[in-house]
Order: sequence, then C-alpha cells, then structure tokens
Amino acid sequence: MKVINLGETNSVLNTYIAQMRDKSVQKDKMRFRANLERVGYIFAYEISKTLAYSTKEIVTPLGIASIPTYDSPIVVATILRAGLPLHRGILNMFDTAENAFVAAYRKYDRGDDFHIQIEYASAPKLDGKILILADAMLATGASIEITYNKLCEDGIPAHTHLVCPISSVYAVEYLQKHLMTDDITLWTAGMDEELTSQSYIVPGLGDAGDLAFGDKL
Repeated sequence: MKVINLGETNSVLNTYIAQMRDKSVQKDKMRFRANLERVGYIFAYEISKTLAYSTKEIVTPLGIASIPTYDSPIVVATILRAGLPLHRGILNMFDTAENAFVAAYRKYDRGDDFHIQIEYASAPKLDGKILILADAMLATGASIEITYNKLCEDGIPAHTHLVCPISSVYAVEYLQKHLMTDDITLWTAGMDEELTSQSYIVPGLGDAGDLAFGDKL
C-alpha cells in the first residue's frame, strides 16, 4: 500500500485542515462540513492525475478541440456518517461516478474494547473500476479494512484510493500490514502520533461525525 500525505506540501489544503482542527472554528458546523467538502475536492483533483486518459475530439461552436479526458470508471464510497461531506466533495469532481455506502460503527464489548459492526452496505459491481473509499478519520484502521473487504465482495477494483484527511500513525502501519497490495493508495493530510485508550486520535480534531451533524445518543 502506497501512502501519500498531502499535508507535507504547502497548499490551501492545510488551511482547511487547520480550521477543521481548531476547537473554536469547528463549532461552526456549516464551516466544518464545507471544509470537509473542500478537502474532498482537493483529494479528488490529486487522484484524477492517476487515472487513465485518452484524447477526445470535442465539437465547439467554432471548430474541433482535442482534449485528453479520463476513461476510468469510478465508484465513490463512504462510511456513514462522518464521511458524507467528504464524499460529496469527491463526487462533485467525478460527477458521473457510481456510489457505495456502508454503515459501520464501533460496537463496544466491555470497557474500551470494541469491534467494528457493519449494519448496511450498498454498492455496485467493482470489478475493474477505480474505488475511492472516503472517511474523515483513520484512527485504528479497522473500519477501513473491514469496509474495504465488504465492498470487495461485489468485485475486485482495479485500484483503490483510501481518502482519510486525518490519520494516526498506528492506523497507517496497521493497514500496511493488513492490506498488503500495490493496488491501494492511502491519501491523507495529517498523520498524528498518539491514540487514546479509547482509540481517538491525538491531537486529531474530535468526533468528525458529531462536529458535522451534531451529537448522537
């Protein structure tokens, strides 16, 4: 698995990430959702550079223009609910893409121990397509791993791009051990060193789902 950290390069992406992390700015739920969406645009643009292209003849009002456009069939997938604004940003860049949705959450067993429970999954066939699987946070790596394996029951993608704006070093190392294939690329904008005993990223940004959509019971 290849790892690309866009946060290591100076760009406007870091401004959006900084606002998402800022405990005073993130109180504005609309801004938090908008920043997640804008982050999605940037990741989608970078991913677009990796796709297969061919030149098409485009008829304009005054003539014909030769323009290279991408040919890769794309499926944009997300883990509900925190990933929805991110999903929207990516989908707005790949407007003809198919979509997949997975409802996965931490089901606590005893104390701080938990496992990932999948309640719902909806996806098209993935054989030979480009899968972009987006989630706002990559804490332990377990949710992404289980979701990826669930989606692959509907076919094996030609390549998978994992989009996780904030990641933990632990989760990245976990995925590198459990998704050992050259057909996966992880895109992130920040890799944090620490996880709490409850497996929350530090410094992180808090609960992305709650920040985007409000507290849950």
